[in-house]
Formats: sequence, structure tokens, C-alpha cells
Amino acid sequence: MDLRTIGVVISREYATRVKKKSFLVTTFLVPVLFAALCCIPALIMLFNKDEQKIIAVVDRSGIVMPALESNKEVQYADCSVYELDSLKAGFSDSIYSAILYVSPLNQEKSVDVSTYSVKPVGVSLLSAIESQVELAVRDYRIEQYDITGLKDILDEVDPIIEVNTFTISEDGEDKISSTGVYMALSLVLGIIIFMFVTMFSSSVMQSVIEEKQSKVVEVLLSSVNSIDLMFGKIIGVALVALTQFLLWIALTTVLVSGVFAVVGKDKLMGSMEESSEVVQQIPGNDPAVAESLAPAPQLSDVQEIMQTLDGIDVPEILLFFFIFFIFGYLLYASMFAAIGSAVENAEDSSQLQMPLTVPLMLAYFIALYSWNAPDSALAVWGSMIPFTSPIVMLARIPFGVPAWQLGLSVGLLVLTFALMAWVSAKIYRVGILTSGKKATWKDLWKWLRQN
Repeated sequence: MDLRTIGVVISREYATRVKKKSFLVTTFLVPVLFAALCCIPALIMLFNKDEQKIIAVVDRSGIVMPALESNKEVQYADCSVYELDSLKAGFSDSIYSAILYVSPLNQEKSVDVSTYSVKPVGVSLLSAIESQVELAVRDYRIEQYDITGLKDILDEVDPIIEVNTFTISEDGEDKISSTGVYMALSLVLGIIIFMFVTMFSSSVMQSVIEEKQSKVVEVLLSSVNSIDLMFGKIIGVALVALTQFLLWIALTTVLVSGVFAVVGKDKLMGSMEESSEVVQQIPGNDPAVAESLAPAPQLSDVQEIMQTLDGIDVPEILLFFFIFFIFGYLLYASMFAAIGSAVENAEDSSQLQMPLTVPLMLAYFIALYSWNAPDSALAVWGSMIPFTSPIVMLARIPFGVPAWQLGLSVGLLVLTFALMAWVSAKIYRVGILTSGKKATWKDLWKWLRQN
């Protein structure tokens, strides 16, 4: 191989691709989407706070209304003195968002609950009503047993347990962690590496097919060795991919930082941490019902997420991301280049590329399984086999992977790439100048053996 020639091919491939409109559009559009995913939830909570809903309650059971707790989102007004029909008749001119009707107690010591509104009741509000009504009926049933202290006994027997998770560092310090954060990070890394390897490897194959169709490759081969052309094309596309990815990171960081600077980071975080508070009752309600719900003295979800992210070794993740992306891409790109050289159009490539796409899809599904069992035999083997390791290992890294497994996985991946690059080069050398016949796997094996 001539490194100078490969460098010329790399420069040509790189310059051609970065000047395309599609490259510029995706480079600047994707960071906007990433930044929106990061900031929009907090912005929605900050600037799109819904007005408080007032619910008219017609309680014919006598046990539900005292159990309904008002907060900043909803306030319950006791309208049990009115008939349901009269409330519905004047509903359009009232201040109420909905009517909550609770039937009298039935033989099963329970109630039927219905809501009436112009617009459908939101899922969160409906869920809150159901849970509060269930508690009211439960407390009533307990009282009917007329056993002193029965409610307190049941409350003690059926506690609410929340598991706090911590990770222990090498120096013995424990740090709070959220399994959900690790799962989300595992998902993002798995999807990104799968998308990049698939997209850019296919791009190499498509480029080879286009040059072969247009006969441009014959001109190129008059002054460039076929092996130099193949590796120059593969490395050129890899540099384009890395350039785009680094620009995505930089632009996304700038956009998110800009939003935080304009709106205020404390405001955005505060809007997400804000707990529901009880507000003053409107006339007609029993003031005793409006007792404040004191927030539990525990870390908020947002604080837990932020502390978990602070404890993640970002440099290690980025380092192995680039390692597994580069060699995973090189492995598949070399094989896709060989497939592209063996066919004359994209339609003919589907049969030959199927054995290459199956391991990628398999790796993606193993990565999904790795969320629940990152140290299972399936996940470990999937992160060792070179054809699946770039995706599966990236999905396992947030949960912690032994150094020997990382080293073994990288070593096997590099060796497999070297082997497949040698095989692909031999096929590419013959296939790139072959035309007039639809190649099969038998033909590829023949080309491999004759060189």
C-alpha cells in the first residue's frame, strides 16, 4: 500500500462529502434536535404551566370529599348540596373544569365514580382521583370492622418502600446513582453506535457502487492501486463521520448552554424540581381538607439524575466510544466495500449484505437486553464477539465493565478488522473491475482464493 496515494484518496473523499448539502443540513439540524430534547421538557414546565383546574364534587357517599387533596394543579369544590343535573345544565357558565360525581355507598361498601367535562379529563388528574377515592373507600372499610387501631396496624404492615441506589468508588466513597440514568445512557450509546456504523458503512458501499456504475473507478484505477482506493475511501468516510459527530457535540453544547444562559439554569432546574403545593380553598370547601402535603425529605428526581451524571466517568465513555466506533466502522465498512465492488447496482447488493446486517441487528437486540442484565452470559459474549461488540460493549460500559473484558474486546475487534480488511481487499481487487454478471457468495469465494 502507498500511504501517499491513500492520503490523496482520503482528501478527495473527505472534501467531496463535507461539501454536500446533505452533510451541512444534518450537521446543523441534528444538534438543534438534541438541544431541543435536552431543554424542551424543562421549558414546557417553566413557560407552559396550565391554569389551576377547579373540580365540582358531588359526593353522595359522604366519605370521598374529605379525602380529596387540592394542590396547585387542581382544586376540589364541595358541591354536594346541588343536584348533578343542575350542575350539568349550568356547566358552560360555571368556573368548573369538570364535575366529579360519587355515588352512594353500595352493598360492597364501595362507590361508583364518574366525571363530566367539555374536554376529556387528563390522564394524570384521572389517576390522582382514582388513587384518592381508593384510599377513601379503603379507610371506610377499615372503620367498619370497628377494631381499635386497625388502620394504624395496616399502615404499619403495608409501608411504602423506596430503594435508594448508591455506587461505591475505588476509594470507598459511596455516590448516589439512578439506574434509570444508566439505562438511558446505555440506550443512547447503543443507538448512536448502531446508527453510525450502519449509516456510514452503507455509505461506503453506495459510493463504490456509484463509481463502478459511472465507470469513474476505471479512471481512478489507472493511477491508483485498487487497495489504496478502497482504504482511502473507507478512512475518508470515517473522518467525515468523526467530523460530523464532534460538530454535533460542540454545537449541541453551545445551544444548550445558550438556553441555560438566556433562561437561567436555576429556573429550568427549579421548574422540574417544583413539587405540588396545596393552595387555599375556594368558598364552599371545608378548610380542614386543605392541609399541606409536606414534601418528603429526600432527593428530588432531577437532583438524583444530576448527581448520577456527575459520578459517570465521561472521558472513559468517550474514549471507548471512539475506539469501538472507529474499529467497528472499519470492520463493517471494509466488508461493505467488498460487497459494493461485487455488484453493479444497489438492488443486487441486498442478498450479499444480508449476512452483514444480521449481526448488527442481533447486537442491537442484545444491547437492549443488556439494560436488565449487563453481566449476563449473553451480554458478556455479545460484547466479546467482534461483530457485535461495538454496540453491546457500549451499552454495558455505563454499568461498569472489568478492565480485562474491555481490553479483550478491543483486541479481538482490532484483530478481526485486520483479517476482514485483508479478505475484503482481495475481493475488492477483482470485483471492482468485474461487470456483466450478478455476483454470488460462490464468486466471492473464488475471487478470494485466486489472489
